[in-house]
Amino acid sequence: MATLLGPESPWTGGKKRTRNRNVLTRIRQSQIGGRGFSRGTQLPEALLQERDKRAKWHGIPVLLQELYESSHLNSDFTRTHVVLKELSSLLSMEAMSFVTEDRKTAQESTFPNTYTFDLFGGVDLLVELLMRPTLTTLQKPKMNDDLVKDCLSVLYNCCICTEGVTKSLASRDDFVLFLFTLMTNKKTFLQTATLIEDILGVKKEMIQLEWIPNLSGLVQSFDQQQLANFCRILSVTISEPDVGNDDKHTLLAKNAQQKRNTSPSRAEVNQVTLLNIPGFIERLCKLATRKVSEATGTSNFLQELEEWYTWLDNTLVLDALMQIANDEAEHSSTESSDESTLATIPLRHRLPQSMKIVHEIMYKVEVLYVLCVLLMGRQRNQVHKMLAEFRLIPGLNNLFDKLIWRKYTTSNHVVHGQNENCDCSPEISFKIQFLRLLQSFSDHHENKYLLLNAQELNELSSISLKANIPEVEALVNTDRSLVCDGKKGLLTRLLTVMKREPPDSSFRFWQARAVESFLRGATSYADQMFLLKRGLLEHILFCIIDSGCKSRDVLQSYFDLLGELMKFNIDAFKRFNKYVNTEEKFQVFLTQINSSLVDSNMLVRCIVLSLDRFESQTEDVKVVEVLSECCLLSYMARVENRLSFLFRLVNIINVQTLTQENVSCLNTSLVILMLARRRGKLPFYLNALREKEYTEKYPGCLLNNFHNLLRFWQHHYLNKDKDSTCLENSSCIPFSFWKETVSVLLGEDRTSPCAIISYIDEPYMELDRELLED
Repeated sequence: MATLLGPESPWTGGKKRTRNRNVLTRIRQSQIGGRGFSRGTQLPEALLQERDKRAKWHGIPVLLQELYESSHLNSDFTRTHVVLKELSSLLSMEAMSFVTEDRKTAQESTFPNTYTFDLFGGVDLLVELLMRPTLTTLQKPKMNDDLVKDCLSVLYNCCICTEGVTKSLASRDDFVLFLFTLMTNKKTFLQTATLIEDILGVKKEMIQLEWIPNLSGLVQSFDQQQLANFCRILSVTISEPDVGNDDKHTLLAKNAQQKRNTSPSRAEVNQVTLLNIPGFIERLCKLATRKVSEATGTSNFLQELEEWYTWLDNTLVLDALMQIANDEAEHSSTESSDESTLATIPLRHRLPQSMKIVHEIMYKVEVLYVLCVLLMGRQRNQVHKMLAEFRLIPGLNNLFDKLIWRKYTTSNHVVHGQNENCDCSPEISFKIQFLRLLQSFSDHHENKYLLLNAQELNELSSISLKANIPEVEALVNTDRSLVCDGKKGLLTRLLTVMKREPPDSSFRFWQARAVESFLRGATSYADQMFLLKRGLLEHILFCIIDSGCKSRDVLQSYFDLLGELMKFNIDAFKRFNKYVNTEEKFQVFLTQINSSLVDSNMLVRCIVLSLDRFESQTEDVKVVEVLSECCLLSYMARVENRLSFLFRLVNIINVQTLTQENVSCLNTSLVILMLARRRGKLPFYLNALREKEYTEKYPGCLLNNFHNLLRFWQHHYLNKDKDSTCLENSSCIPFSFWKETVSVLLGEDRTSPCAIISYIDEPYMELDRELLED
């Protein structure tokens, strides 16, 4: 506030500044000991009018005074509404400029009318006006819906122009909870929902959904569009506060935070509250899978949106347009809507109808997000059961070609002037949210087979039968009445579009993650072969070696997927060797791996584990043949190459920098040493680490660092059943052997050939024993 009233204030200047500042000082003083809405009433009207021209207040203080006086308890609110409309016209232009002019920040833009409105108590006055029914039991005329809508719209305009207003409203729990009660009225629902969403976005403490009066009844009263809109609000209440990216927040800090917070978070409590609302998940599934009939006359649909792209960034405007369209439809049933008639209607009149698809997509984004968050929560199994029962996956499969991944031509692929990598358009956001949902649904869960159709399930059974291996239990237990129908299942459809995706598309990352999640967990030969038969391995290798892809995120997702696809699968290694059939290609592949070991270490782990298994299957002629021919297996079979990976894996991380992203490097280094221990070669590897230290002239550095990492590993993994199960499933090494190996490596007997401490000379002992004990 001080900045706005300083020398560069747009409303004060020169000799006028001192006199205006005196008026503003009196306004501020009037705030002390009284409600904010009375600020303007405590100043003489003559004084306000005198200062108005010089300060460029545009009559707002006088109007606020009149608004206050016309809204007393016995008022019929007629004059109140007239004054409010006049005030609204002064504020709405500023709000519109904020929405349409590149969304300038408050620091870059000034909104004098909104500032003046708030300064003279306008925001507090409207809050009091709206909440008056809860503050008094006296009988009085009821505010009509239009007046309530205008109050909410003015408050929303103030919020988007002045961040301080939003924070002030967010600090009032009584007002926030009161707003939810206004959502029961369909006429005021839209404005209420938009204001609540804005307020909850800046609220310091997450609201508890169970505090909302009769939440269950409120949600059940919503029609489908209202429920979809309500999901925008829910998304704020069920997501853990964003503390930044994983790579910026260490596991050490996260573990300490979890120790302090042993009880469920507010987000987790809110998730349970939602799941207890009868029919809630079923209705979300219906919303997510609801079909959209293409509006007639929309062949140039996306091009039309170019003229309106600034409006698309404001959901309130789009909602309002759709509401107008629906209202008009109700009152014009006699009008023809065929294409020839539509062609004669100006764009501004038929736009709401052509926006039908985007409107639906925008809400499906929110619905899918809520389902995705619930899938990743503590109640995951309960949510999974309901999503399967209500046929979410078959429903999404039926929408895939016509809505989720529609075919585009060059001319209509762009949405509001951005390239396809922009994640701000409704279409792009929808696709990404869809892929995230598939990833969450499949990840380490037996329901993943619902992504296939009956014919594809039979194909998996045939693969297992032909290979003379038992079918996985999850496949046998899959309820076939709940799987996808049609010629292709959802996973197969995804593979099809994945292979068509342009090389630089950001969708590649999400697509690879979604497919990889289908393979995660205990390795299934049949699952791998199902994907190998559809050319997935060759596609991945093309992307890594031949496509010229530079994105580290996309490459990491392909390395991880390739690892899951090839692990323990001799056919996959044979296919690899067939594709990587020149030394040049193999060197490009190695360069990609070595350029970022944090990104590729899961693939390195897969190769090491697979090599170890194949070397124990030398009675199989096919295995022996691939072992001798495959360039990748031959490369990893050389001990100097395994040691090289081990050196780098241990060297690129330390306890202070461990994150969810790079902790896999520690586990990959452990895999290399566990397999060495099985073969009685652990002392050789530890001695090699010691020799590396002396060669590089930093004795003790690698081994001290590794010792600290393993001590952290014990604290991190021995108390987390889920994480330890994942390690066991992905490596096919019992977790007991993981624990045992770490204990051996951390042994305190300096005469033990398998203890790290035996390879650190006394002068270089730097073990920080207090590091993990605080």
